[in-house]
Amino acid sequence: MNFQKRKQKIMEQLDRTGEVDIKELAAELDISEITARRDLNQLANDGLLYRTHGGAMKVDPLAKPHDFVNKAAQNANVKDSICRRAVEHINDGDIIFMDCGSTVFRLCQFIKHKKIKVITNSLPVIYELQNCSVSINIIGGEFNNERQATHGKIANEHIARYRAGKAFLGVDGISAHGLFANSELEAEITLMYIHQSAYTYVLCDDSKVGKETYLKFADINQVEAIITNADDQKLAGFKDTALTILQVV
Repeated sequence: MNFQKRKQKIMEQLDRTGEVDIKELAAELDISEITARRDLNQLANDGLLYRTHGGAMKVDPLAKPHDFVNKAAQNANVKDSICRRAVEHINDGDIIFMDCGSTVFRLCQFIKHKKIKVITNSLPVIYELQNCSVSINIIGGEFNNERQATHGKIANEHIARYRAGKAFLGVDGISAHGLFANSELEAEITLMYIHQSAYTYVLCDDSKVGKETYLKFADINQVEAIITNADDQKLAGFKDTALTILQVV
């Protein structure tokens, strides 16, 4: 069976059930799990589905936009490993901040059963956490279509009214010299989350570790922990800081 025929059957199943499982898909189409995974990754890159750990979900065009969904699906296994480690630090009753990063978004699938309050400026996070145990507070402000999130002065003022026990945030770069961003708006709102949280976790894959972009917006001692798949060599620069490093494979 060629890819186009497999694609048709995958899309038909998504229309019927809303999701597919790699193991079940491989058995149904009489293909290897490697081929099934490759097909799903290709369809995710084409914006036709959303990759999840172990399978895929149907993309709702009225909910999470394709561009964001596919960014979140890139390097999905690594991001999910980071998020599984993060969820070990989230307990029922917690109040947490979640920003609009693509890795942070993938945390949603692991916290739906928890009785917590999430405060966020991310539209995809809001959609993903509908109709589950999580209580959601939505940050208002100017809508940024590219990031699918609210930003700006009003959003910052809104965050300043809240206090959270924990924040789970993404960055464009992190080194022993501090936290870095590609956008002033993104930097401002991330800094507000840090200020209003008792404990901040930075979630990032190894491509962000040691990276310094043009805008440094916080010193490394302003956050408490990093959860990453970076190796010891990449993390060596943090040994003289107070940063707690939580490594995943």
